[in-house]
Amino acid sequence: MNFLTLAWRPFLDPLNLDQVWYVLLIPMSFFLAMGYKAVRTVDMDKYWPQVAIFTFQLTIGLIGLGAGFYVLVRILLPALAPMDR
Repeated sequence: MNFLTLAWRPFLDPLNLDQVWYVLLIPMSFFLAMGYKAVRTVDMDKYWPQVAIFTFQLTIGLIGLGAGFYVLVRILLPALAPMDR
């Protein structure tokens, strides 16, 4: 009997999404923005526009951080400290 299919344990058996992790960036940003703006918004009439703006800001910010770290690790650090012996 195959006991691995009886239950999915999210923290012990994570989904194998290593190849498509970037697809989860927008839902993660959206749900984070929903939670943050639900606590911080004073006027709930402006809730959804603020969630949309914050989702956009988070997504662009994370893409920018990823690009910045890529440039730092792949281009600048090898130029500053070459590994030649």
